[in-house]
Amino acid sequence: MHVRFWDTFSNDLGIDLGTSNTLMYVRDKGIVVNEPTVLAINTKTQHILAVGEEAKKMFGKAPSYISTIQPLVGGVISDFEATEKLINYFLDKVTHERWGWARRPLVVIGIPLDVTEVERKAVQDAVLRAGAREVYLVEEPMAAAIGARLPVEESIGNFIVDIGGGTTDIAIVSLGGLVVWKSIRTAGDEMNEQIALYIRENFNLLIGLRTAEDIKIKIGSAYPSRDTVEMRIRGRDLLSGLPRELIINDGHVREALRKSIKLITETIKSTIEIAPPEMSSDIYERGVVLTGGGALLKQLDVLISKEISIPVSITDDPLTTVVRGTGIILENTELLAKIGIQREE
Repeated sequence: MHVRFWDTFSNDLGIDLGTSNTLMYVRDKGIVVNEPTVLAINTKTQHILAVGEEAKKMFGKAPSYISTIQPLVGGVISDFEATEKLINYFLDKVTHERWGWARRPLVVIGIPLDVTEVERKAVQDAVLRAGAREVYLVEEPMAAAIGARLPVEESIGNFIVDIGGGTTDIAIVSLGGLVVWKSIRTAGDEMNEQIALYIRENFNLLIGLRTAEDIKIKIGSAYPSRDTVEMRIRGRDLLSGLPRELIINDGHVREALRKSIKLITETIKSTIEIAPPEMSSDIYERGVVLTGGGALLKQLDVLISKEISIPVSITDDPLTTVVRGTGIILENTELLAKIGIQREE
């Protein structure tokens, strides 16, 4: 009864701490935070000036004393102090209405597959120091599979591909665990870099990564469609040094993304190849499920399906699948115990 009493005064959280976006789920409330994983800091005073979308708008436009930081690279914390400040800001944002003595939440947080024990501990420490009383870790593909409402506890092979900002995690989930998995550092952020590189090399135009991401979202696709889609972009001419406007089309973007998409597809194939033979029937029948922001690339499911000759589907609202999974875990203590989440107090 004592534990239950204190739990009623706690805003327990599920967190998807992504390279590109941070999402938070509060028990009994749903998703309350969905912001870019970016913060802007005044280097003179060390004060946080902006977090999330407002900080992202400052990229490439702020004076020298304002540092815009993306504290995670490839799904791993690269700036511990900045990560702690980011988490603390969001914790304050979602728990401000509670009394100070009852604000420390229990946190379930998703982590990429290919992380070391040191990196796992860094995530735990950052969340604990930011104010959590207890932290549970769960692999992101498992959280994504649960968020997609797949039968992860049954003796069925569930093939999940989570394409985030920093990593693409590919796994087959069955009986509450990962049967086989692979993780690569080719994902949304690298796609943005490839678009910027392609435009620089082919058109002598220098653009920022925010512009590259905008191109990917608006006209990017993995498979050709009937109609050509065009977009006007602006950047700096590498020859004259002056601003210049250019019209590009979806074909240019597909060419820019070709290597990244091929690597993801080949990794999916190799994961299927190392899966137990008993899983083949389940994979063929149930297909592959795509989640994460990268799944929103137009026609990506069509291309992958043609390459592997297996049905491919995209979850509803793939950007929030992982955090919805942490929320389901958070509100189901039996599931929390069964899937063997690492715990640190």
